[in-house]
Amino acid sequence: MKVLVAWPPHVPSYFNAGHHLPVFSIAAYLRAQGHDVRALDAGALNNTWREFGQILVDHHYDAVVLVNDFDVVEGIRRAAEYTRALSPSTFLMTVGRLSYQNPGYFRTLPLDAIGVSGDYESGVAQALSLLDGDRGPRPGVEVRSEEGWLPAGPGERLPVQEWVLPDVTEIPYAAYDNLYADDSNKFCGLPGSRELVVPVARGCPVNCSFCDVPVMQGLAERRMSVDRTVAYIEESFRKLPFEYVSFYAPTFTLQKKWVHELCDRLRTGSRRYPWKCATTLNHLDEQLVRAMGEAGCVRVSVGVETFAPTSGGVLPRIKQDARARFEQVLEWCRAARIELNCFVIVGLPGTSADDAAATIAHIAAAGARPRPTLYTPYEQMTATMTERELSGFNRQTFVDPEPVAAGGDDPVDHLHLVFGRDGYATSSRSAVGRVARQSVLTTP
Repeated sequence: MKVLVAWPPHVPSYFNAGHHLPVFSIAAYLRAQGHDVRALDAGALNNTWREFGQILVDHHYDAVVLVNDFDVVEGIRRAAEYTRALSPSTFLMTVGRLSYQNPGYFRTLPLDAIGVSGDYESGVAQALSLLDGDRGPRPGVEVRSEEGWLPAGPGERLPVQEWVLPDVTEIPYAAYDNLYADDSNKFCGLPGSRELVVPVARGCPVNCSFCDVPVMQGLAERRMSVDRTVAYIEESFRKLPFEYVSFYAPTFTLQKKWVHELCDRLRTGSRRYPWKCATTLNHLDEQLVRAMGEAGCVRVSVGVETFAPTSGGVLPRIKQDARARFEQVLEWCRAARIELNCFVIVGLPGTSADDAAATIAHIAAAGARPRPTLYTPYEQMTATMTERELSGFNRQTFVDPEPVAAGGDDPVDHLHLVFGRDGYATSSRSAVGRVARQSVLTTP
């Protein structure tokens, strides 16, 4: 079957290459099943709508899979309309973070199927099996029928052994480099360095109320072996001129034994790979941070969220009273020469703009990197929301500013904290060069 897996053209409010990785993971999985697949990430300021339409006309796909996200709701609607207009007989579905949270909106679009649960790859494979003739219900996929939308059965979560890793040769890294070039945008990549994203784990038991990972991937973590992780890094660096690795996992250090094993492999290998990861303050300890630094880690991102004492009802227990833990972890990171990148939630219920500003100021004064984002109440999504209403769930603008105003704060003060430039200069870029040079120094 000839399949296009695409992230449609759009102007992103935020960019994280890891969020776009499902385009390539789905494509790789379908290829392994024998399909003829093109993967297209047109969402990095690298494609126009005309080019998207030309691709549809030139290739006559049997199926088009549109990967959705909170920030691309308008793009999914337009891509669906283009596909229906230019290739009316093509089977059309969508899958992604937004349809897992709120499939109702997508039922209003000219789609044949909607992925709503389980791993993306398994849901897409189930949807494509509809083209074999049986139009009945499918696990993890809502299916359009003459009687309306057929409900989905429980989606399948793939065993780690069945994950198929992305083909790095089809990912538009030059476009990603451009989006990461200005570090004041607070995007996740390092400016001036080519990033390899390695998806090592899915699922997270921390279960923050403001996080969509448990809904998408479950509370139980699934993680690749160290052998497969290292092999993918080595193979990818042979193919393309990457400069550092970004490990993509909800809580990278959840399994400390695994991380220590990985660090041993990276530290003793013939080539040094600079790398970064994301985790929580409570899943780090001094010995682990030291091992990570010795193995080439240049940045650790953690969810500080807030130092305000009034947010306990929103945060899970391990993220409450973060200030003392922050000071401790920062000391370990300094000793290990690792930059500490701290996510701060502006507008968190129970906190004020002054609370968020104080948290950001304290992090910056301590020498760490503050990265503010706006609180997004995913639980308030409803199936009847309009495209405009759903597009507000982007972590940069308020879904509804009224509760903030009612609490005595000016919503503009919150937004200025998210969009303001702080003058912070990342140390990770120079650290990438420092770690990489160690390969030259240690090679016989």
